Amino acid sequence: MNNYEQFCTKFVQAVGNKEGAVSPVIMSSAAFGYGDAQTAEGIFDGSIKKPLYSRMGNPTTAKLEAIMAEMDGGVGAVATSSGMGATTLATMSLLEAGDEIISIGGLFGGTYALFDETLSRFGIKTYFFDVDELENIKNAITDKTKIIFLESVGNPNMRLPDIKAIAAIANKEGVALIVDNTITPLSISPLAIGADIVVYSTTKVIAGNASALGGCAVFRGINDGEDKFKSSRYEFMKKPIKSAGKMALIPNAKKRVLRDLGMSANANASYQTLLGLETLALRLPRIVQSVEIIAKELSKQGLKINHPCLESHPHHARYKTDFSLGCGTLFTIDMGSKENAYSFINKTKLATITANIGDSRTLALHMASTIYSDFDVATRKFLGITDGLIRISIGLENPKDIIADFLNAAQ
Repeated sequence: MNNYEQFCTKFVQAVGNKEGAVSPVIMSSAAFGYGDAQTAEGIFDGSIKKPLYSRMGNPTTAKLEAIMAEMDGGVGAVATSSGMGATTLATMSLLEAGDEIISIGGLFGGTYALFDETLSRFGIKTYFFDVDELENIKNAITDKTKIIFLESVGNPNMRLPDIKAIAAIANKEGVALIVDNTITPLSISPLAIGADIVVYSTTKVIAGNASALGGCAVFRGINDGEDKFKSSRYEFMKKPIKSAGKMALIPNAKKRVLRDLGMSANANASYQTLLGLETLALRLPRIVQSVEIIAKELSKQGLKINHPCLESHPHHARYKTDFSLGCGTLFTIDMGSKENAYSFINKTKLATITANIGDSRTLALHMASTIYSDFDVATRKFLGITDGLIRISIGLENPKDIIADFLNAAQ
């Protein structure tokens, strides 16, 4: 039984209730009454497990967090207001001024800007590498390195990292590995292959219909014996480990980031995301299959397609082994020029022109004039952004209809 079939059962059983309201209850209250002073004290010191304040956690959101943690084999999760909120929560929970990040592969523009522009203003340096620069990655690790960060699939350069090999480097050197698994939920399980934290924009594939903005960070448990988070590199983790044991990464993230920066998930968005989760294991395999059919046929018809299912892709062999359940909803088309890209986008009848990905509908966007419009030439080149590049996110439509529409748009 693969992950898709396994979670067809798990998701619908976990989201629904057997008594009372079958659909999850939306707890829209921002505040919660404690009843008495003793209970209030217990809630704040963690000895009583009741809602404190919705900025720090909400019952509807807690249900989403529990299911997300089970999906990835984590000990817990923290849902956030957006995918960038999840990335910021996960990274800032481990960082302080003077620290360093190693970032690997093609990055979503927002993540690149966070690392290169925003965090640099606070004295945090990021070094960027291609997915295959394993020796350079290893040599770049210093005493100041707190995080190795990568996307499970480069968005939008479609390069595939050797996650196991990178995890081996991170674990040998005692550095935290964070994987953005936004477009490969279920098909890749980063915690099982050596990652420490997994982040998602749940807005994308997980919610699946552009109705709910959200994100989530899933954390592994702290080991009873030796653990990288018990080393001097992460001196600040001593207190949360002492008080929370294997769960320590979660209160650390909440107290170091969520409490003060406030990227809290909204209860209504958490509810909508739970509804999306119910069908994730049905939607994603269909989309993954459609992506292969469409990418191969469009390439056969002469379009310049970038997807690892194609034998011409440098990571095709890795795709066949490490990504046997697919690598998400994306591929790219390079039309050669901005003018040709605009012509394609304006002529397509099926694609919705938007910055979102992972929707039930097929989506398209010209990269250089939108998300990466304020990036310099060298950065665009590193991230694989060419003048004619169009990112495509395949939806649930019939793949034959998409092929016919795209071929017509390319004329």
